[in-house]
Amino acid sequence: MKQFYKSKSLLRLSFLFVLLFSVLTVVNSCKKDNDDDEEFTDHVVQFEVKTTTGGVIRAIVTQVGTVKTDIFDPVGTTWASGEFFVNSSQAQLNLDAKADLPSADSELVINLRIDGEIVRTKKMVGAGPVVASIDYSFLEL
Repeated sequence: MKQFYKSKSLLRLSFLFVLLFSVLTVVNSCKKDNDDDEEFTDHVVQFEVKTTTGGVIRAIVTQVGTVKTDIFDPVGTTWASGEFFVNSSQAQLNLDAKADLPSADSELVINLRIDGEIVRTKKMVGAGPVVASIDYSFLEL
């Protein structure tokens, strides 16, 4: 009789263990599905344009996602956008700048900052009209 009781108890215990394992598996799979919704994150972005030795900035074009902004003849030899938030779902950031540089050692430098760090930079050296361009995608691997 004790043998029968032990096997019945062992069967119940096994059934309980399988049921508990199944419930934990379902709960964990639901958690993973919810985590996928938070795939995209917000980032602080800033564009910068600089010229040296008397260069004149003629035009700046920025694009965040599908929103394009044109700036013509900004005042000064440096320009920086304010810091702004961009969700990584926007995917694409672009910065283009044109400047007139007076001498062969003059420079046009453009930077893209994300979360306070320069992630892309482009430096053009020379005299005359010079164009620099930066493209960045949050979806790059």
